[in-house]
Amino acid sequence: MSATREAVTNQDGAARRPGRRAANAEPYTLASLVEVAAHAFLERGYDATSMEDLSRAAGITKSSFYHHVSGKEALLRGALDRALDGLFGVLGEPDALEGPPVPRLRHIVRRQVEVLATELPYVTLLLRLRGNTETERWALGRRREFDQAVAALVREATEAGATHPGVDPVIAARLLSGTVNSLIEWYRPERVAVADLVDAVERQVFEGLLGGLRPSR
Repeated sequence: MSATREAVTNQDGAARRPGRRAANAEPYTLASLVEVAAHAFLERGYDATSMEDLSRAAGITKSSFYHHVSGKEALLRGALDRALDGLFGVLGEPDALEGPPVPRLRHIVRRQVEVLATELPYVTLLLRLRGNTETERWALGRRREFDQAVAALVREATEAGATHPGVDPVIAARLLSGTVNSLIEWYRPERVAVADLVDAVERQVFEGLLGGLRPSR
């Protein structure tokens, strides 16, 4: 099981940081190296993290690291792919594609929160990008595509008369995006269960932010 979703423990059961492996641990895979890199980038910043830093975090040599990847930008791409695959996967689900706009929007919001909670390091990395590299600019473009898809659905719900008459779809879409994305700043899996988080965000968005959407439209 990935250390992203479950704390890594040593033989005494004490928690330890991702990348700090026991001497008898199985060899790293590309996925586990991407995980180590994501945590290192969040802690140190992408620009300030060197391959030496990553090899130390993983407990392997630089040459072993290069056996799996061409460099740290490939690791960044792998981490961002994981976040974006999760988010765009939501948009492709049947409940996000079929039916009236409000139930579709509810489904997307709930699943977006689930992806954020279960892929927290990767989504956090995505949301903190500055666009300094080609990979970062590519990811920011993909993130805008996702936000635009959600905004279009908010607009569709508004045009269908499913929102309060005073709701501006552009502002509502931006507030919706900000509400969900802000979870990376405070959400900790050990404090709030994912199901409880999803329900709480849904209530805040659909009973408050969007002015009481009418679920049948």
